[in-house]
Parts: sequence; structure tokens; C-alpha cells
Amino acid sequence: MDFEAVIGLEVHAELATTAKIFCGCSTKYGAGPNTQTCPVCLGLPGTLPVLNEKVVEYCIRAGLALNCRIAGYSKLDRKNYFYPDLPKAYQISQYDLPLCRDGFLPLASGKTIRITRIHIEEDAGKLIHSAEEERYSLVDYNRTGVPLIEIVTAPDLATPEEAVEFLEKLRRILMYLGISDCKMEEGSLRCDANISLKPAGTPQLGTKTELKNINSFKALGRALAYEIERQSELLMEGKAVKQETRKWEEAKQRTLPLRSKEETQDYRYFPDPDLVPIELDPAYVAEIAASLPELPEAKKRRLIEEYHLPEYDADLITGSKHLADFFEAVLKHYFSPKAASNWIMGELLRLMGEAGLTPEDLTVNPAHLGDLLRRIDQGEISVSQGKNVFERVFRTGASPEEIIEAEGIRQISDEAWLRTVVAQVLKDNPQSVGDYLGGKTKAAQFLTGQVMRVTKGQANPQVIKVLLAQELAKVRKKTEETAGLARENKDL
Repeated sequence: MDFEAVIGLEVHAELATTAKIFCGCSTKYGAGPNTQTCPVCLGLPGTLPVLNEKVVEYCIRAGLALNCRIAGYSKLDRKNYFYPDLPKAYQISQYDLPLCRDGFLPLASGKTIRITRIHIEEDAGKLIHSAEEERYSLVDYNRTGVPLIEIVTAPDLATPEEAVEFLEKLRRILMYLGISDCKMEEGSLRCDANISLKPAGTPQLGTKTELKNINSFKALGRALAYEIERQSELLMEGKAVKQETRKWEEAKQRTLPLRSKEETQDYRYFPDPDLVPIELDPAYVAEIAASLPELPEAKKRRLIEEYHLPEYDADLITGSKHLADFFEAVLKHYFSPKAASNWIMGELLRLMGEAGLTPEDLTVNPAHLGDLLRRIDQGEISVSQGKNVFERVFRTGASPEEIIEAEGIRQISDEAWLRTVVAQVLKDNPQSVGDYLGGKTKAAQFLTGQVMRVTKGQANPQVIKVLLAQELAKVRKKTEETAGLARENKDL
């Protein structure tokens, strides 16, 4: 029997606010354990939460970008459960009246993935477990109260590839909006996946499992593929799939049972009595809508239409707002779109990869790359020289002009002087000249290399190619004339 996968995602994104959702504690990542806490986020008796308005704004921005309806009236609820990383024994979240509903995000195939809701909530703390033999756990409450949005899709995804594409597109949008840094390795973007199998072509849904501990796009694809195979084997053997939460073990490439899956009623939601409802003025929502930036798909289409970039180039460049902004900034200094995209996709990304940098870490001055492209196009330096210069620009921050002057890197295009160099090289290498005249065209490569050696790599390769062809033609003609005179003398 063939089965079809039914997949839905629950994505949590930490919002890039400077303060937590209900208190003034810092949200900065990497501080010492329990150094960014206060009585409010620790849930001490007598404290009262105050909603951070920026959290509401950021959630609305996400909702508008994802084609959601924004609720005029919303509220906050208590989600009750007992766990050591939750000091109040409840999480403030949203239940039946979220801020955003009924959105969608199209995939490249044209398939539309529905987004049922986006709501705001507070994060829990972080448990740090000891080695198995020591059997203890520590709690860092710095993360407690960090603002989150949870984006929940309908079960519209059918393959691991679709799930990964959705998450990648969603991450791009959130980063373009500037509301989250979406660093999965730091936990600021987290994804849980719900997956079930059903007989192909039937409407009835199967029993679902929830997958947690997914911290990368590759892990999402692998975890879903593994779970599809696991559930398929169970169903083929006539066994039931348990409704449970499972964790993904990256090291062993498998999912393992974590706990039984909770139902909504298990959380005993009720409105938080310490927080007033959220009522939004339509003018406020309209103001936020007017401030939205150009989003990834719109930017990609514009780069293709305005700069005639291939779709591959435009897709890669718009994968990061920082990279896309860098590309357009380069063009303000020297307008050569395809050359700029080639250097960004080639040299820049190579150097960033070697240095372990992301586009967000990019410090290269776009004016420097624009200046370098101009110098190459005008023949002042060669492409190979340009790559060496750009590497120094990348590593030092110096301008191309400073590096070219300091290193004495200039491409020589003076035809008169280069012609004398070519003539001398031909005179010094009669064997290679003879080989070339005898039909061994590879000898020309050797002769070109000799010219570059004499000029210390600074000769313009295009000029050398032309001059070498001209001088070899002269030698051939002279050789043929000499051979003709010799035959005439012999006949006499």
C-alpha cells in the first residue's frame, strides 16, 4: 500500500527586541547564567507583567508579510504545565484569540501553504543536563520571558522537501522584516513538525507524531524522512502509530520517543487576569503595513527585471537581505550588475565561507568592490590580480587603491613596450617558436607564460595575446620568405 505524508509545522521565532515581553530585562544572547532576570520573569509573588508594545508590532509585521488577517481584538492566556524551566508553572501565550489568522505562503511550485495563526508568547528557560552518570540538571532563566511568535501552518505540506522550502522562505521573510535574527544554532528560530501518514488518495488522516529538537534545515528534512519511513513500516506490519512527541537525534539520525503528546485540554488555558486585552486601532495597523520593507520574492523579481540577472543569481543574492543590499550598494559605485553578482557569488561567498562568516557579519565596503570592478573593466588590473586585491580588501578593510599602490600591482597595457618584450621572448625561445610554426599550438601558451614572467604577471593578457599572434605571424612570413629565396637560389 502506498502512503502519503501529511505535515504541519509549528515555528517559534525569537523577536529581536532589546527587552523581554513582560519586563525590562535584556534579551541579549550569551550572558552569564541567570544574570538577565528579575522578579517578574522569575514569577515571584506579587509581581505583575506589562506587555512590551514592540512585541505586538513585530507580530503584526509578520502577519501582514504572511498575508494574515490582523485581529482588532486579542487577548493573552495562561498555558499551564509543570516543568523546571517554567518558574511560574504557566506560560503566557495566546489561545483562541491570536493576533494573526488565516495567512498563506506560496512555494516555488505554486502550491500555497496555509498559515492558521501567528501568536505571541514568552519563552521558557533553558535546562542544562549533566553527564548521565552525574544525574543532575541546572536551569538558566535568562531566556525566560524572551518574546516569541509562534507560526502554525495547516497540514498542507506533503514532503520533507516542501517543509524545508517553507521554513527557508519563512526565515528569509522574518529576517527581511528585521524582527528576528533567525539563528537556528542559537535557538532563535526553532521548528517542531507534526507528521502523519494516510493511504494515498484518501481524505482520512492518520495518527500524528510531533518531532522536536530540530535545529537546522537539514535536520528538518532528515527527521521527516526518517519518520515517514518508520511510520510506513509500522503501518505495513499492521501496527498502530502512537500519538507522541519524539525527539530527533542528529548523531544517530533517528527519532526517539520523548513523551506522550499532550492535548489542548491538558494545558487548562484561561485568560491571564493580570493582562488587559489587546485592542488595535486600524490606523496603527495601516501605519505598520506602510512601513514594511520590500520582501524577498518582490526583490528577486525586481532584480531580474531591473538588472536582467539570471534567476539563479537573483535567488541566491536575495537569500539574505544584507547580501541583496550589498549588491545594490555596489552598483551605486559601478554599474555592472552581472559582474557584481559573479563576484558576490564567487569570491565574496568563498572568502566568507573560509572565515566562517554570515552575510550579517559582512563588513566589506561595497564602494571597494565597485572600484575594483571599474579597474578590471578598464584594464588597469587583470581578473587574477583583482582576486588577489579583493582578498586583501576583505581581510584588511583597505581600499583597492591603497593595496594596488602598496603592492605595485598595475596591469601593463602599453603596446609599444610589450611588443619589445614579446619580440625578445621569441628571440630567446627559438625551439618553442619552431614548435609553434610546426603546428604545435600549445607552444603559444608557453611563450605567453614567458612574457608574463618577464613582466612579473602585470602584462595585460588580452594585449599579449594579440601581440604574440602578430609577432609570430611576422616570424612565419619571414621564415617562408627565407625558404622561398633558398629554393630560388638552388634552382639557379
